[in-house]
Amino acid sequence: MDQRHFIIYDLEATCWRSRAPKQVEIIEIGAVKVDENLEIISEFCLFVRPLLHPEISKFCTQLTSITQHDIEGAPHFDEAVEAFEDWMNPSKVRTVLMSWGEFDKRQLLNDSRLHEMELPWLRYHACLQHHYSKWKESKNQIGLKNAMELEGLSYSGTQHRAIEDARNMARLFQVIAKPMDLLNLNG
Repeated sequence: MDQRHFIIYDLEATCWRSRAPKQVEIIEIGAVKVDENLEIISEFCLFVRPLLHPEISKFCTQLTSITQHDIEGAPHFDEAVEAFEDWMNPSKVRTVLMSWGEFDKRQLLNDSRLHEMELPWLRYHACLQHHYSKWKESKNQIGLKNAMELEGLSYSGTQHRAIEDARNMARLFQVIAKPMDLLNLNG
């Protein structure tokens, strides 16, 4: 396992306008696989059908553009995460997962508990937002779009779509990985 891949991913989850005490669940997984040469190898995008609250709220559709139709035939989390794991291939290639913020890791853990699953590969996780904000010596966490602008990049695609956010994070990662020494991260 000399090879190493960086899995730059984003999740979208169920959401409501009100702060109703509903447990949110993942409805989309988007990820980009980047190798140590900072080349994009492949992408992963899959809708996920929520278990507890299977109806997508109008607010959630307005925010994410994900519709009820999108998730209707989608797999539940357990099947979706198995497909994600197969795509990552952590048993054959050393992988480090990276997200922008802590929400994504927390949500994977929450959904894995709901479905009584273990995700051992999740222990190799790094928060790109934390590392970037620290590198920029910012007292506040810097948003993805702002970070891209600071690095001379423009956001492309639809915000709040997992695959679009992951693609943009990957583009940013390609620019900042070497100056920030991110290629040596273990998660």
